[in-house]
Amino acid sequence: MGFTGRLSSQGCEQVCFDSGSRKIFPVGVAAKFWNRLSYECELWKQGLARVAGVDEAGCGPLAGPVVAAAVIFPSAWLDTGLPSKFRGLNDSKQLTEEDREKFFERIQLHPEIRYAIAVVDVETIDRINIRQAAWQGMNRALDQLEPRAEHVLVDGLRIRWLGYPQTPLPKGDARSYSIAAASVLAKVTRDRIMRNLDKQFPGYGFAEHKGYSTPQHFAAIEKLGPCPIHRKSFGPLKPKELELFEADGSSTQ
Repeated sequence: MGFTGRLSSQGCEQVCFDSGSRKIFPVGVAAKFWNRLSYECELWKQGLARVAGVDEAGCGPLAGPVVAAAVIFPSAWLDTGLPSKFRGLNDSKQLTEEDREKFFERIQLHPEIRYAIAVVDVETIDRINIRQAAWQGMNRALDQLEPRAEHVLVDGLRIRWLGYPQTPLPKGDARSYSIAAASVLAKVTRDRIMRNLDKQFPGYGFAEHKGYSTPQHFAAIEKLGPCPIHRKSFGPLKPKELELFEADGSSTQ
């Protein structure tokens, strides 16, 4: 891969030659940063100005809510590229806590970025299952955006009943900046919730493990028993009588 520069009627551009193909990026925007905005750019070029990235945090833990977020970047970034202060934005799991907090603040304070966050509680998770709860959270976050998103980039597989045109992207939080931004908002919001719940339900270590399946967490459950924010529908916490009922094939669900 090689790079060169040229002057055009639209200013200086950077041209990338990759395996015989030719790609043009706005001046000052390295290809590695521009590429992760490519899904948004393709949709912007089609005239879809409001492209939302959506993601969730908290599907795996044994306790606490699942949180979803949706983020719309300004379509003007098609011409200007990603602002330098957002470079390094990535899947929230790949960022340090310090970097997540930094990007969380930058996303929320940017005057042209629109975002929304939805929290789905433990009662709902146990009633409809975690996957449905996560999808419900994504839908609720998207429904809060005004004006409405015209297209959605989804982290993972296609969501059948999502009420928006969508593009599913497996590992999307590492492939799309708007999905990465949504993952940061969801993760930081959920971590803050779990730290607050740690004060309400002391002894479980929620501030440290955030409800995930750690030896510390299992030891606390063994000692104290489940608390109200534990997900009773999850295997390790499922009541024994319910497990026997389902194993017997008597469940109507």
